[in-house]
Amino acid sequence: MNKYELQAILALPIILVVGALVAVAGSSSGQWALGMPVFALCAALSFLINWLVFVPSYLNRTEHFFDLTGSACYVTLALVALLLTPSVDARGMLLGAMIILWALRLGSFLFLRVRRSGRDRRFDQMKQSFPRFLMVWTLQGLWVLFTAACALAAITSARQVPLGALAVIGSLLWLGGMTLEVAADAQKSTFKADPDNAHRFISSGVWAWSRHPNYAGEILLWLGVAVIAFPALSGWQLATLISPIFVYVLLTRISGIPLLESRADKKWGDEPEYQAYKRNTPALWPRPPSAR
Repeated sequence: MNKYELQAILALPIILVVGALVAVAGSSSGQWALGMPVFALCAALSFLINWLVFVPSYLNRTEHFFDLTGSACYVTLALVALLLTPSVDARGMLLGAMIILWALRLGSFLFLRVRRSGRDRRFDQMKQSFPRFLMVWTLQGLWVLFTAACALAAITSARQVPLGALAVIGSLLWLGGMTLEVAADAQKSTFKADPDNAHRFISSGVWAWSRHPNYAGEILLWLGVAVIAFPALSGWQLATLISPIFVYVLLTRISGIPLLESRADKKWGDEPEYQAYKRNTPALWPRPPSAR
């Protein structure tokens, strides 16, 4: 057993404890079904779904269904929350629709991207190790629960508040973030489909405004979800508002931008054009070239 496998084994109980704490907080003041809080049931399903798909994925040493499983998990949790909560108001329906639409779009996009490329380089070594691969799938269960927590808490909350100004503001944030993410993914896919761009970096479209516009869109849309959810939350449920902060920290400090920036620096770091692009283009929040 190497140090990475040991780290994975040690991380597993920590991930589950954090998930349990989120389940307790989100279930506070929430509605019940089937003898337990609906939020807690969603939390358990988040891990169970990932573990079920992990088994055949590890046996076949494939990561092809990882992103698709994550998206299916979001959709399942939203539907379970909507269907099992005894009374769902307009806020709950709006939040459920937002999660489902986002997950279906992103999940299909990521799945088709992996199918086209044949593999996801992140998993080249991890999928050969049982504890490391299991840890990644378990972490995805926590990721889904954490990011959707405030929405699930609002959907299942016993406190129902009519939609108001915050719902409008949150909807605009979600729509803006969703539009930016879709545009960034579409433009990059078109760019990479051209064989002449096989060894080039994209710096056109919204990618001229930000080096990671898709992540900016992701953060904005989850912030919008939190703004919409806020009026329906009370007590410990308010702790679930950490969702957009979690997304921001993970994408900007841990697994998103740092990894991609490091990979890009190794690939194009010596090119003057790339150095100028990196110097003049913000890493995250879009800024039109004319505003620089």
